Amino acid sequence: MAEDVNKIVLAYSGGLDTSVILKWLSEEYQCPIVAYAADVGQEEDWEAVRAKGLATGAEKVVISDLREEFVRDYVFPAFRANAIYEGSYLLGTSLARPIIAREQVRVAEAENCDAVSHGATGKGNDQVRFELTYLALNPKLKIIAPWRTWDLNSRTKLIAYAEKHDIPIPVTKEKPYSSDENLLHISFEGGILEDPWNEPEEAMFKLSCSPENAPDKATYIEIEFEKGTPVAIDGEKLGPAALLARLNKLGGANGIGRLDMVENRFVGMKSRGVYETPGGTILRAAHRDLETITLDREVMKIRDSLVGRYSELIYNGFWFSPEMKIMQRTMDDCQETVTGVVRLKLYKGNCTPVGRKAERSLYQESFATFEEDEVYTQADAGGFIRLNALRLTIQALVERQKG
Repeated sequence: MAEDVNKIVLAYSGGLDTSVILKWLSEEYQCPIVAYAADVGQEEDWEAVRAKGLATGAEKVVISDLREEFVRDYVFPAFRANAIYEGSYLLGTSLARPIIAREQVRVAEAENCDAVSHGATGKGNDQVRFELTYLALNPKLKIIAPWRTWDLNSRTKLIAYAEKHDIPIPVTKEKPYSSDENLLHISFEGGILEDPWNEPEEAMFKLSCSPENAPDKATYIEIEFEKGTPVAIDGEKLGPAALLARLNKLGGANGIGRLDMVENRFVGMKSRGVYETPGGTILRAAHRDLETITLDREVMKIRDSLVGRYSELIYNGFWFSPEMKIMQRTMDDCQETVTGVVRLKLYKGNCTPVGRKAERSLYQESFATFEEDEVYTQADAGGFIRLNALRLTIQALVERQKG
């Protein structure tokens, strides 16, 4: 029996899952439904989304433009920390979920809703990311997760339900993999991709050309950073969303940013995903390179030791946790000196830093030169080596005495 609720706000995309959920909620709960859609940079006809939501049973459709805030307050902070999950994934979906869920809570409060709902399955990470955010920001809201309660437990059943209720859907039985897009990336899952031996079809990719079809001539770009945050491309100052969009075009045109991986979901199973993150791939390479001349060696070691844990917090949905706040402050403190410019070469899927400069650069040619200098006494290195070798020397002496 359905829980007693008065009004629900559904995180709505207009895709297969949430279109079916919208109709199902209206029949199951017999109460007003607000369909809330978040614009985080996906290519979408928003007027069509609004019309479809109303036609499918929503009392109201709310569309929130979150693009600028998404990049400024979620993507860029993560990239200041060099966040990466399991050595490969740049967290495109993971970073979008907290801002989508946070705005959903705001809409629920503004529309006097007492319940929130989402289209995440009971097998995935997104249910955790959405609901941890709901509970962190407004634990009084009731949470409805249809995938955990209904009997429409497969893509095939969803498609049949949609056809029965005349709901237009963008997914077909012949091509049933799903995708999720925002300004940072696009992901593909399901369908033929569920067999990790199957190579992704070239026609599937949207943001990038294949490296084989990329231009034969390299593209050179310069990215300027201020305290770890990118602010300009080739000398042109750009806002966060515009800057990432520009990098997406540059990277995509050169076949950069494709990833095919099997990752460990938070709930415990392994999952195969294919991702396109052209701008993010460039951004991370440039940022890490700038740090090589602006970040102290020991500070970098400490920061790098935290990247894995920081990335897990994002992946697992703990963006609004107290430990995340501490971690973000630490990461940002490390970026005080990371100001400068990096020049990169983009060529057939590769993104290679080829130059870097900074006013507060810790690289000093007068010390590092192989030519004659007057600032470094090479003879000092002998004592340095002997002191660092002292424990090794003692160990060797003890072993010789025993032998």
